[in-house]
This record gives sequence, C-alpha cells and structure tokens, in this order.
Amino acid sequence: MVAKNISEQGLFITLEGIEGSGKTTQIKILEDLFAMRKIQFVSTREPGGTRIGDAIRNILLSPDHKAMVPITELLLYAASRAQHVAEVIQPALDSGKVVLCDRFFDATFAYQGAARGQSRELIATLNQWATGGLKPRLTFVLDCPAETGLRRARERFFEKNGTQGGDRIEAEDLAFHERVREYYLEIAKAEPQRVRLVDATDNIHAIREVLIREVERLL
Repeated sequence: MVAKNISEQGLFITLEGIEGSGKTTQIKILEDLFAMRKIQFVSTREPGGTRIGDAIRNILLSPDHKAMVPITELLLYAASRAQHVAEVIQPALDSGKVVLCDRFFDATFAYQGAARGQSRELIATLNQWATGGLKPRLTFVLDCPAETGLRRARERFFEKNGTQGGDRIEAEDLAFHERVREYYLEIAKAEPQRVRLVDATDNIHAIREVLIREVERLL
C-alpha cells in the first residue's frame, strides 16, 4: 500500500517536558502509529534536525561550554530553529506529512525564559523570526517531578558517557529544572486547546492510550 498524506497542510505535533520525562519513548509510540496507518511522517528534534542544527546542538549541550551566557544560548537556539523550520519542518508540512518534533518553541520559553530569566517578549520576537509564525497543532507536555526526571536524565548520561553529571543543561541545579516544569504546567493551563498535559509517571500503557487517543482525534 502506498503511504498517504494526512492533509494538504500536514499536521505538526510536538512533545515537550523536562529532562528525563520520556519524550523519546513516546515519540516512538507515535511513529509506530503512523507507520501502521501508512501515514507519511517526519520525526525530528530540537535543537538539531539538520546538519547545521546538529552542529549548534553540540555547542549548546557540551559541558565544555559552561561559560556560555544566556543571550548567546537563546540566539543559538533561535538559529537552530530557523534552519530546522526552513529545511525540514515547513517542507514536510507543505507536502502533507505529519511532523513529530521533540521540543519546539515552548522549550525556549521554559528553559531560556522561565529558567534563565530572558525576556518573554524577546523570545517571542526571535521565535517569530525563526519560524515565520509556525505553531504546532498539538503539543504534549510530559510531566513528572523535576527530581525524578533529572535523576533519569543523569543516569542515562552516565550509561552513555561513563561520567557523572549530564550535558550542559542537565548539569543545572534542581531549582533550574523546577522552574522549567512550572512553565510547562503554566502553558498547559493557558492553552488547553493546543497543549495536553500527560502524567509521565503513569505506566507506559496508560500514557500510550492518552497519546493515541488525542492524535486519532485529529486524524
């Protein structure tokens, strides 16, 4: 059977959450759903998603760059997103595909805004330039206590790298990650039509049912 397009405009779905909230696992669930239904999709992530974006990602996440100031971080995320939208996301949507993205602009408001203290107005302006106003149709926020997510993330980093700590973002203190979580809870309450809050501490089957139900509703 030939894969079919979901619509002329495509469908843009993002997954958000603190470090260690399980976004990678849940994206795989949605990938399997679209593959089973023979729906064309693109699965991508931020920062990154392109050759240029991946190079920026390496700079942003490297523990070697602890001296990076918040405005530099913010501009690098915007640069990666601009390339990502132009090269990957918008072309896929224009061709009628589903786009699954691990983080998008909500992450910038959470991490660089709420946690780093950068101006929301500045972030909104940069995101407008970077995306041309593109906004997800559906955003899942996977929620768990910051302490739980951070422990998972740092354990994963140790398994992969053999060293304690985490990448440059994961290495931030618990208060930083709690501010990130608070923003995600805030945006879920402020935009209920777009954002679905999912309990990431629930068992994987229950989470799967929530994700599939919400996506099927749009399909």
